[in-house]
Amino acid sequence: MQTTTFAELGLSAKVQAAIQAAGYSIPTPIQQQAIPVAVSGRDVLGIAQTGTGKTAGFVLPMLARLETGRARARMPRSLILAPTRELAAQVAQSFEKYGINHKLSVALLIGGVSFEEQLRKLDRGVDVLIATPGRLLDHFGRGKILLTGVEILVIDEADRMLDMGFIPDIERICKLLPPARQTLFFSATMPPEIQRLVDTFLRDPARIEVARPATTANTITQLFRYCASTEDWQKREALRELIRAENVKNAIIFCNRKRDVAILLKSLQKHAFNAGALHGDMDQMSRMATLDAFREGRIQFLAASDVAARGLDIPDVSHIFNFDVPWQSDDYVHRIGRTGRAGKEGRSLTIVTPDDFKQLKDIEKMLGAAVTWIGVAPSAEELASGSKRRRGRGGRQGARPFAKPREAREAGAGRRGAAQAQARARNGSSRDQGRDAPQQSAVREPAPQRPLHGRQARGAEPQVSPAKGQRGQRPPQGNGAPRSNGPSNRVDSKTRQPWEPRPARSQRYREDRTPSPVGLGDHVPAFLKKATRPTPR
Repeated sequence: MQTTTFAELGLSAKVQAAIQAAGYSIPTPIQQQAIPVAVSGRDVLGIAQTGTGKTAGFVLPMLARLETGRARARMPRSLILAPTRELAAQVAQSFEKYGINHKLSVALLIGGVSFEEQLRKLDRGVDVLIATPGRLLDHFGRGKILLTGVEILVIDEADRMLDMGFIPDIERICKLLPPARQTLFFSATMPPEIQRLVDTFLRDPARIEVARPATTANTITQLFRYCASTEDWQKREALRELIRAENVKNAIIFCNRKRDVAILLKSLQKHAFNAGALHGDMDQMSRMATLDAFREGRIQFLAASDVAARGLDIPDVSHIFNFDVPWQSDDYVHRIGRTGRAGKEGRSLTIVTPDDFKQLKDIEKMLGAAVTWIGVAPSAEELASGSKRRRGRGGRQGARPFAKPREAREAGAGRRGAAQAQARARNGSSRDQGRDAPQQSAVREPAPQRPLHGRQARGAEPQVSPAKGQRGQRPPQGNGAPRSNGPSNRVDSKTRQPWEPRPARSQRYREDRTPSPVGLGDHVPAFLKKATRPTPR
């Protein structure tokens, strides 16, 4: 297809006017091929790397198809599923930008927002419902939404859905939708599980693939920096050297773990860098506020986890720094795809340690070429051998985030060792003498006896008070001898009479219990009579 303008894609006049107002005139390759098919009502399977305009590829035809019709309460007309809250909010912003000439109602169902506000929008009727799978199923489980009126289903960033474990939720949601619908399916990669999902829920889709799956944009310059040490403090020092050497307008710095994002943020702020953080443990308001500050230029560096790697359209990001090499090569594609968007130039720099050689080989295999190094590259022997241990998600056991340099630790250990050596020298002579002296058999002298007082001094035998729990019982006779049945010398403390053992409980129950006498003519209710227990058998 050789179309060069949006006017040739079959869009309505209102949509074309909104596109011109937004300042766009030439569609991207994925938009050129996907929009005419989507306007016709056919299912679409779009495969393209991030940053190629996939969002507008389904937003524009949806606006053209939803111009006619009216939404009913709690029955949305179209549904868009996104893996993250940020991506869902970005899609909602695209509808606001391209739908300025339409009176379509848009609702956003994401976590971090109260249910009541979302329910009010659903009750008024929604033309476009944008949701994350978890929050959508929450509303459906409460009986607050019906999905039988959905005409268009859009699944964005399907491979990201797979990585986040949303495939079972996607399958459940698709089974709740009417079979007579249009499905637009977009993904940057096509793993076997995604292909199975396509074969199950799409009907004869038009496969539109504008680039080889899991490839990077040609506008991105990819560089790698070797750090021979695996210590985090040395990696942070290498990162600062890269930042100072580059002409950075703004940059996103990716880490594999959320805790490393917080540590890196403190380090950047400590060295006077204007930085913010974005990770999954932040509440929704903080995440949106940080993204807005980064878009507006109030924050220059954004330390982020993979929650910001996919789908986020942050314009004019000049640099991407990978503080950690991603565990999957597909994540590398999505990370560096935050720069070099819409044909603009971008730079990507990745710090590699000996623990990352395995992931580096996967990236080279995916790229189909060797990587380009800045500074000293690792030797062939180092690349061949690599590291015997691999850093997992839990990080190194016992590693401290802000550990002192090795020289400082060794100096501290040397000072402590010198002090310990001096202490051993002071005490060594006595120990050595004792160690070299001939061994003699030690005879233990008996301990001195304590003087006797009171009755013990007069020759009386000491009395031993009964132990706790043995009071009221006969004392044992002899060492382990059985109890005697003869008379006891014990006296009851209350009656001053010889102590007699109390009969057993079963014997007390067998005693005759005669009720109190009642005179003739006395009428005593049954509930006032003294109850008697039956004699146990």
